[in-house]
Amino acid sequence: MNLEISFIVPVYNRPKEIDELLQSLIRQTDTLFEVVLVEDGSSEKCDTIADRYKDQLSIHYFFKENSGAGESRNFGMQQASGNYFILLDSDVLLPEHYVSEVKKALKSNFTEAFGGPDAAHQSFTPLQKAINYSMTSVLTTGGIRGKNKSVGTFQPRSFNFGLSRVAFNQTGGFSNLKTGEDIDLCFRLWEQGFSTPLIEKAFVYHKRRSSIREFFYQTFGFGTARPLLTQRFPKTAKITYWFPSLFIMGLELSIWFAIFGFWPLLYFYAAYLTLIFFDSLFQNKSVYVAFLSIFTSLTQFLGYGLGFLTSIFCKK
Repeated sequence: MNLEISFIVPVYNRPKEIDELLQSLIRQTDTLFEVVLVEDGSSEKCDTIADRYKDQLSIHYFFKENSGAGESRNFGMQQASGNYFILLDSDVLLPEHYVSEVKKALKSNFTEAFGGPDAAHQSFTPLQKAINYSMTSVLTTGGIRGKNKSVGTFQPRSFNFGLSRVAFNQTGGFSNLKTGEDIDLCFRLWEQGFSTPLIEKAFVYHKRRSSIREFFYQTFGFGTARPLLTQRFPKTAKITYWFPSLFIMGLELSIWFAIFGFWPLLYFYAAYLTLIFFDSLFQNKSVYVAFLSIFTSLTQFLGYGLGFLTSIFCKK
């Protein structure tokens, strides 16, 4: 198959991020691709940013009314000329060999869809590195975002998601879910017989959120989406989806027990958080990032756990 790659990037009020992403795209060792930017009703548009790169990239800019990232990705794929789409979030940077690694992997073992992992760039802030650690560490998420081959069938995320035109046409692309739409698409791909393997070398540098507050609300949204996805796809239910909620409830209980003189449960949590500290220290080579990783991991558990319980017990 002759691969014709189109990058699809929805953007909402993020012109600076788009500038940085396009900078990483012009540095690719393989430049045979097009870029489709879909402005999702932004008040801070990136059209002038896109114009700067027209001599260096095959780039197409579209503005549409705000409808959410999923529908914007579908719109972008409909406008694209390629036969294979790579969906990126606006807050990622690509290493210079990204395109060549994707093409090499697909030519060696073609698949109609794939996912890639993410990493923290050396230029990221300490908080961004800590958030990246919490979202990708085996100790916090079990490696489901690309750190561990043994996690089972890989579930691509929309910040780094490959999809052929054939698979897009057959599934209809993303649903109207505001959160969890990438997992929803992944499940529908599986239902129709497509596989979604991990291409380990097709990683991106993902900035994620820039504050603890933003990270909390992002993970809260992830938590609320999971029960809705389980309702749509009952066979995908797993006991592990309850773990963040159980973690937070257990931590609260351990603090109450400690107040009344029973410390063993709190010792367990202290040991676990200490393990996170040293694992992050080993990976990031920074005491400050390791210290922040404790707080970002707790924030992740709290946000996801509360969102999950809210979705289950506070349904309208």
